[in-house]
Amino acid sequence: MRATNLGIFRGEPANGVFFQPRIEPWFDLHRRLGDLSPRLTAMSLRDFYDDLELSMRYTHYYTDQPYPIAVAHTGGVTDTVTGDDRNRTRVISTPRGRLTEGQRINTDGMWYTMDYPVNTLADLAVLEAYYAGTTYHFDPGAFRQGAAYLGDRGEPSFWLPKSPYQALCQWWMDLQDFIQLLHEEPAAVERVMRAIDAAYDPLFTELAAAAGEVRIANFGENIHAQLLSPRYFEKYLLPFYAKRSGALRRAGIFTHVHIDGFFKPLLPYLKDLPFDGIEALTPVPQGDVTLDEMKASLGDKILLDGIPAILFMPHHAEAELQACVERVIALFSPRLILGISDEFPQGAPESCLDRVRWIRQRCRAT
Repeated sequence: MRATNLGIFRGEPANGVFFQPRIEPWFDLHRRLGDLSPRLTAMSLRDFYDDLELSMRYTHYYTDQPYPIAVAHTGGVTDTVTGDDRNRTRVISTPRGRLTEGQRINTDGMWYTMDYPVNTLADLAVLEAYYAGTTYHFDPGAFRQGAAYLGDRGEPSFWLPKSPYQALCQWWMDLQDFIQLLHEEPAAVERVMRAIDAAYDPLFTELAAAAGEVRIANFGENIHAQLLSPRYFEKYLLPFYAKRSGALRRAGIFTHVHIDGFFKPLLPYLKDLPFDGIEALTPVPQGDVTLDEMKASLGDKILLDGIPAILFMPHHAEAELQACVERVIALFSPRLILGISDEFPQGAPESCLDRVRWIRQRCRAT
């Protein structure tokens, strides 16, 4: 499966349709809830994927393997987390002050932000100081450990830290506060964006040097049209993508970007984005674009995923899912890594795995 996975990016013919759905969160949640069937309960994540005869995409996603990007701090910057198994507090200290973030764990075992660390212009200055003393680096040992874990199940890949705009509006600030500050104090916000970008310099230099070992990288942006206007997309995201994805592609690393929300206002940009593929773009009835609109806008890029997650739920007829699969294959193959946009729904009962098994068999019959 690993060679086939990479071959699609290289434009090589595949034997059938390559199916690579992300089911890791579903398996992790239901294993922790204790409601899996006895047969699945006895399995590890890799056993589960092997039982379904499926490919895996990411080295560190619910695998307990290390994330292959490390963060280093200098110049009096520290970043610490304290708390218990339900609530925790992140405290960032810099020469210009402190930031505090409140976090809570949710039912699927993921930590989410309750109190954002940046709320005011003064906080933004502290965040700029944080990035002035922070650098990101590629960890080849962690990558090799994750690649060994994946084995032949897929070409090992991982996602990169978010673009400065996306980092600010998803990691650091409430969206409303971010947009207001960007409107009222654009120079201050843009200084922080430049500081974030500069902190990534070592990472992208090291990744380019690792080309040949690292072959595919994902820009894990989680782009959603409600986070930004086309004007902001052009001004803040496109230059970052041209710079960073362009450098990786020139080094010989394939790239794709994660778009898992509404995207219709941004469709005209798709075919010219500097990526080899588009991941998780979600069609109706879950997203806001049709498969035909996706096809018309994608150009020669690879589509990763394409099947709306909602179609795996019992209230959608299996025939509706099957018709969608047939349409995705007809429109996008062979520039297709078929999967679920975005993941197999965690609320689906175990019986809905039969829908995954049907797709696996259908892909082999193509």
